[in-house]
Order: sequence, then structure tokens, then C-alpha cells
Amino acid sequence: MLFNSLQFLIFFPIVVCVYFLIPDRIKYLWLLAASYYFYMCWNARYALLLLFSTAVTWCGGLLLDSISQSGDRERRRKEQAVAGIVCAANLAILFFFKYFDYAFANLNRISEQLFHITLNNPGLDLILPVGISFYTVQALGYTIDVYRGRLSENLSQPAH
Repeated sequence: MLFNSLQFLIFFPIVVCVYFLIPDRIKYLWLLAASYYFYMCWNARYALLLLFSTAVTWCGGLLLDSISQSGDRERRRKEQAVAGIVCAANLAILFFFKYFDYAFANLNRISEQLFHITLNNPGLDLILPVGISFYTVQALGYTIDVYRGRLSENLSQPAH
């Protein structure tokens, strides 16, 4: 669905109207569902990628929040490990889709020059998911905000 299509002209007002009609406590779920639908109109397979990133980031945020509220002496080390894993998972997705071909070509060039070995290109021919850089940066920002304690325990309100 493109922003200048008839589909979007119908979709957007419906999303906005429903948003203002439903209770505040479920508005975020409505926006999440509408966002996933919009993304799936482009390529439904990549919605699974987005779902994986969302799940890892959200679960990581919940885990970070629960660790930060525990009285554990190794709390800081655990928080760093969780934040690192969540950030690494999101960056791995970005790297794979955006930079894998470039990195593989350079690795092949180096192996040919140093060892006279040509690597077989796996031929993945991936299409770059729309907005993956933006989405990854948002997921990293969310994870870092939770890690630094800038979000409260319900993860939807800024910490006071």
C-alpha cells in the first residue's frame, strides 16, 4: 500500500477514527495492529522479521525492567548482558539485510588476494525491507532507554 494510493486513502481515516473511539488502554494495540497490516501490504514475509524484532525488543525491555527492580548484587552485569543481546539481535538483522552482500564481496576479495580461494556466493538475493534502518534505530533507542531507567516499570510512561 502506497501513501498516494486509494487503499491508503481509505485505510488511514479508518485507523484514525477507530483510534479516537477506543479506550486509551488499548490504543497502542490498535496502532500496532494497523502498523503491521500496513507493513504486510508491502510484503507479508517481512512482517515476520518485524515481529521477531518487536518480540526480542519488548521481551528484552521487560527483562531489563524486572532486573532493575530486583535487589540482586549482580544487577548491573545482568542488565548489560540483556541490553547487549537485544541490541546485537537487532543489529544482526540490519547487518544481514543491508550489508551482507557487501561484506561477503569484500571477504571474497580478501580471500582471493591472500589465499587464492574464491568463495561461493550463497546467492540470497535479498530485498531490503522497507524502513529497516529506522526500525532498528528505534528498537535500539527503546532498549537503551529501558536500560538507563528512562522508562517506568510499565514501559509506556517516562520515568519521573
